[in-house]
Amino acid sequence: MQRELNSKAKEWLARKEEEYKQRDLSFQQQLQAKDIELNKKLTEEKLRLQTELQESIRKSVTADYENRLQLLQQSARDNEEKLREARKKELEFLQKEQELKNKEAELELQLQKKLLEERERLSTEIRKIEEQKITQRETEFKMRIAEYEKKMKDQERLIDEMKRKSEQGSMQLQGEVQELLLENILHNTFPFDKIVPVGKGIRGADCIQTICNPYGQECGKIIYESKRTTAFSMDWVDKLKHDMRTQCADIAVLVTQTLPKDMERFGEKDGVYICTFAEVRSLANILRLNILKAFQITKSQENKGDKMNMLYNYLTGSEFGEQWKAIREGFMSMRLSIQRERDAMEKLWKTREKQLEKVLLNAAHIKGSIEGISGADEVNFNLLEDNEALFD
Repeated sequence: MQRELNSKAKEWLARKEEEYKQRDLSFQQQLQAKDIELNKKLTEEKLRLQTELQESIRKSVTADYENRLQLLQQSARDNEEKLREARKKELEFLQKEQELKNKEAELELQLQKKLLEERERLSTEIRKIEEQKITQRETEFKMRIAEYEKKMKDQERLIDEMKRKSEQGSMQLQGEVQELLLENILHNTFPFDKIVPVGKGIRGADCIQTICNPYGQECGKIIYESKRTTAFSMDWVDKLKHDMRTQCADIAVLVTQTLPKDMERFGEKDGVYICTFAEVRSLANILRLNILKAFQITKSQENKGDKMNMLYNYLTGSEFGEQWKAIREGFMSMRLSIQRERDAMEKLWKTREKQLEKVLLNAAHIKGSIEGISGADEVNFNLLEDNEALFD
């Protein structure tokens, strides 16, 4: 029984081992088939990847070459543009240099002309100023005369009234009234002049008129003597001439009721002006105007010499010398600045020339490298035209 069991056990083990071998063989065959299929797929995948890698490498190399080519072309265009710009700036600098030379010569000529014109202008301006002053003073004088015309008419009526009253008193009283009336006329007619009466008991004329111009300057003196008698005496003329010299007056006026027999109206006799009381205002205006004109002419002549001396002193003085020195220093500074700019531009040209040579050398190296890779010289990398020199 035991043997039978052992025999069956062996058979079962043998059968199981056979089945196991069969399964193992089948599994090995399946595994081998899968290895073959996997190797086949791996081979195909390697081929596909290799093909894609080659295509990618080819595209990458092509794109890189194109990029490099575009960069080289762009660099060539930029360098060419810079070269044209440098030549253009060089031409502009040469033109400006010539213009500066022309302006320098023109400036020297203009300075000489300006100096002569300035001298002439100063002389003309001085003459014009003097003429304007004279014209202005004459205009102001005419305006004052126009302003006082109405006052003069009023004073004439006052004179007529006072004459009528004076004729009613004694001769002494009438004479004093006439003196006061004469002073009043002169005060009202010439408010800017100094009218100084001579006191009673003092030898001399009745009053002295000191003539002043609109600027308050004393231009001269007129001495007045008033007489109201029925007979004229030549002693009055001699006495008044003596008083005129004593008072250092320029003109003497004798105002009298009775004129000399040989005079019908006011006039001049032996250096003394003689007039009636009604004519004194008109005569005083004329004499005063002549004194003002004579004073103005004298002052004009004096000022003319002074102005010429002032002009000479100015042209030969330190102020004019310093101003001309400042002009010359500005001119020399401008000239030195131009020379410095010229030296700087020449230095800049030399630097750019070296830079351009370096660019051309690098372009030649790039061209040689590309021709070595491609084996052809189809692309033109020349920055200059054929037979063209870098610098003329």
